[in-house]
Amino acid sequence: MNALVSPRKAAVPGWCSGRGWGWIWGEADETGALNAMTAESVAEALASVSLGRMFDLGVDVDERSFISTFHARTIVTTYCTAEGFKAAQGLDPKGVSFNTSLVAISDHAGTQIDALCHATFGKDDHFYNGFETRECRSDFGIVRASTSSMHPIVLTAVLIDVAARLGRDSLEPGFAIGPQELADALEGQGIDVAPGEAVFIRTGSLRHWGEAGHDHAALAGPDTAGITLAAARWLSEEKGAILVGSDTSTVEVLPPIDGGNASPVHKYLLVDQGVHMAELHYLEELSRERLYRFCYVALTPKVRGTTGAFAMRPLAVV
Repeated sequence: MNALVSPRKAAVPGWCSGRGWGWIWGEADETGALNAMTAESVAEALASVSLGRMFDLGVDVDERSFISTFHARTIVTTYCTAEGFKAAQGLDPKGVSFNTSLVAISDHAGTQIDALCHATFGKDDHFYNGFETRECRSDFGIVRASTSSMHPIVLTAVLIDVAARLGRDSLEPGFAIGPQELADALEGQGIDVAPGEAVFIRTGSLRHWGEAGHDHAALAGPDTAGITLAAARWLSEEKGAILVGSDTSTVEVLPPIDGGNASPVHKYLLVDQGVHMAELHYLEELSRERLYRFCYVALTPKVRGTTGAFAMRPLAVV
């Protein structure tokens, strides 16, 4: 690994080798590791763009899209028709009118980033920075460390193409990606991860997404491949990843192989480290073109109280 390099130079406030990130930004903080994104690091990420090519990392969703059974399905229904609006308003039948829709959607539908309030731990159901769910919930969602606490994200990012390194179109169900698999893939790509960079791990799962994720049977298996707790620790404590994502709906391997907790990687990254998790990011085009470094740009919906940034359209820019 010593021969691998990263061109990143900007300082990374808050990160410590061997510790990672953690609850270090003050008792009122709701942003976590993204606090380390500075004007200098944003300028560096934007300056890394040389070709001006954009890759859409989002997937289309509709009422039949693949989603965890724990989340509500998407509903889009007509709220107002053009002819109905004119009739209700007494407008000229030949004049201007409007169509509008009513949307009901899970805050974890499609391409998403988990907010730090998403995962809780312990009898008190605390999440990042010690906030307790019972003290932070309202009739309109979670009031601390929700999606609206995320900054607009502009980061240098690294694709770790584990599936390609292993010569597979997609990893088999329940494939556990540990530190060695990540290190081997980075070595094969000839790059490294620098502290303060986003990391995206490709399993090949989203090659099965198609138009809008309707083939649940094809997606359900490879979607369970993911990183182990040891891999999450390696990325945070040894590499300094500021955000960890993948092309699956959970990032972590299912069923978990680390202890008795149902979601040990979510607990470690979101609760302990304050590192956001990016899920269902479409990485197939980057993989085909072997583009392993890029500028990652993500703007999250400004819907207060949500536990995840949903139906996103983040970009990889090279």
